[in-house]
Amino acid sequence: MRRLAAIDAQNWWMSAKLPNDQFLLYGFDGVAADLDAATAEVRGRAQRCPDLGVRVRDDCRLTYPAWAPRPVGDDQFARYDGELDWNECLDAVAGLADHQLDATVAPWRLHVFARVRGVPGAETGPGTVAVLQVSHALADGTRASALAAWLFGRPGEIVPVPSQRFAPARLPWRAVQAARTHRDLMRDTESGAVPAQAPSRPVMHSNTEPAGRRWIRTIIRRRCQIPGPTVTIGVLAAVSSALGAHLREFGDDTAELGAEVPMAKAGERLAHNHFGNVGIGLYPELAGDERISRIAADFADRRRRAAHPGMVAGGRAFAATPAPLLRWGVAQFDPTVRAPTVTGNTVVSSVNRGAADLRFGTAGVVVTAGYPSLSLMMGLTHGVHGIGETVAVSVHAAQSAVGDIDAYVARLEAELGG
Repeated sequence: MRRLAAIDAQNWWMSAKLPNDQFLLYGFDGVAADLDAATAEVRGRAQRCPDLGVRVRDDCRLTYPAWAPRPVGDDQFARYDGELDWNECLDAVAGLADHQLDATVAPWRLHVFARVRGVPGAETGPGTVAVLQVSHALADGTRASALAAWLFGRPGEIVPVPSQRFAPARLPWRAVQAARTHRDLMRDTESGAVPAQAPSRPVMHSNTEPAGRRWIRTIIRRRCQIPGPTVTIGVLAAVSSALGAHLREFGDDTAELGAEVPMAKAGERLAHNHFGNVGIGLYPELAGDERISRIAADFADRRRRAAHPGMVAGGRAFAATPAPLLRWGVAQFDPTVRAPTVTGNTVVSSVNRGAADLRFGTAGVVVTAGYPSLSLMMGLTHGVHGIGETVAVSVHAAQSAVGDIDAYVARLEAELGG
């Protein structure tokens, strides 16, 4: 029996307090000639992937939950045959967040919107939009993208995550290692050999608790249109200007504006979730190349600190936490308490989903997007997702946090140029 790693179990338990399903959108050029056959092809590929034929079994409070086998079933496919335009489809996708998965039944579901007008990049009339809904216990953004690519025909099997079995007796030794290397981390931080922890940011209007209408919108660009050493950094620089200007209209002082960015961990993947959230400054007071340089330097600092033995040992100690202790800790979390400071004033989640080699039936992929979830302290998030040479910059926002969604998206479009 394969037990969930500590971080995956934590994501599963936390989902009862903070919904964290992911929604991976793929737009295809055209409508499959036979939608039933196209869906059956996807289902057949799902049946050949061990990660997609499981559910969570959590029936003993003294142990971590386990991945139990389950057949791929009809309940994991939903089809919407009515014709929609692109923004109507996005509104429907936003509504899917109200129907979170129960991973003890099924940790993923595929939603197929059969006829969508105006899919970006589609040239043959209405397109097809497929949205993979995935429990965060099953996958982080990178692994979820790999699972989706497998479903839509990319060759190469998904590498299984090694089963982790930590005896409780190992926790004291790992705790001692963590304490010793943490002292080294503090010493190296004080000496300047290792960058300090990213500063917390003051709460701004974008951190308002989500209320009122919720929207998702997507801006399409070619990779060559986005400046900077990476697409992620280029988009962050654009978000800096657009969000800074938008927040100043609410009366916010944006001098310390920052973003919370998921960053992949180095080393071997030992859990379905293999990332950490880091704080990145956005520096709206700086212009052009200087802002891009400072954002790039922040990423370099976060990677250097994450690679320190003190951070690595702390992660190993967490991975060896006894299940009852971690379960108790999650139970103490109160999702209604607002914090005075935050890691970032928005989330920017970025994943390169590879070549444009995916298909749904006879239709080829032309765009992919994602919409990080909102939470008590985060009313505005962004997704940056590339496939082939196409990049989708997405906005997920609540009315309480952003006010006029069209005004904010127009600002971001202008900053992205093109």
